Amino acid sequence: MKEEHLKRDSRSILLCVVSLVLLTLCMTKKATKMTDKVFPVFSVFGTLLLPLLVGSTPTSWSPGPTDCSDIYTDGQTLSGVYTIYPTADTPVQVYCDMGCFGSVTEDGKWTVFQRRMDGSVNFYRPWEHYKKGFGNKNGEYWLGLENLYQLTQKRKYELRVDLQDFEEVSVYARYTAFSVESEANGYKLSVSGFINGGAGDAMVPVNGQNFSTFDKDQDSYPGSCAKRFLGGFWYSDCHSANPNGIYLWGHDGTHYAIGNVWQQWKGYDYGLKYISMKIRPVSVAQ
Repeated sequence: MKEEHLKRDSRSILLCVVSLVLLTLCMTKKATKMTDKVFPVFSVFGTLLLPLLVGSTPTSWSPGPTDCSDIYTDGQTLSGVYTIYPTADTPVQVYCDMGCFGSVTEDGKWTVFQRRMDGSVNFYRPWEHYKKGFGNKNGEYWLGLENLYQLTQKRKYELRVDLQDFEEVSVYARYTAFSVESEANGYKLSVSGFINGGAGDAMVPVNGQNFSTFDKDQDSYPGSCAKRFLGGFWYSDCHSANPNGIYLWGHDGTHYAIGNVWQQWKGYDYGLKYISMKIRPVSVAQ
């Protein structure tokens, strides 16, 4: 993908140079006397050389991959940090999971939008942070609600949530449909089609909920779920999972339900070692 961008830049530079030379000729007295000869040159240039220099018309040009499945298709098959374009003009760095927990690559191509692994990043943040994204793409981070909205408006996505405890036991929950609405609609969640990989379902219960943070309460609880459970999420009244809660190191009975928990698997008082939420186009899985 980088090589393709370099080729396009080189073509654009060459096009500018040639155009400048021809324009300079037109402005000289000698060129004025040769008008009948110069303009046919422009005609030949436009019909023969321009397609070679540009390579494609502006309307067909694409700035880069929309998500990690595009990156995989372009030949980048190793997991790592890459640049995607949820919108045509805005590059965004993201971690691409090209194979889940060492499984075959056909089960990869995931765009990771949330990850917890060591407690190094504070997830108790205001609305604007959750909207735009935060953290370290090589470690813990949140991709951003606006990026999620832009992605899920372009294609149909599925969701996978990978969980791991401190005994190195790994499970997952999978959903065949996932999308997020616009900020004007509260970044409302739509999720369905639960497939159990041992984790149990904690997402369908919050289907249809708006996203909430401590400074923007949009849940269905009389108080504020985000303030009470120290996170930001699609809370209802309040949660069966709190992946963006305080990072706890395993079982901690003194901090009930405020941790990075997944109740259906380990209960409300067990902070998970690892959580990853990721999406990919439904067509990739077929």
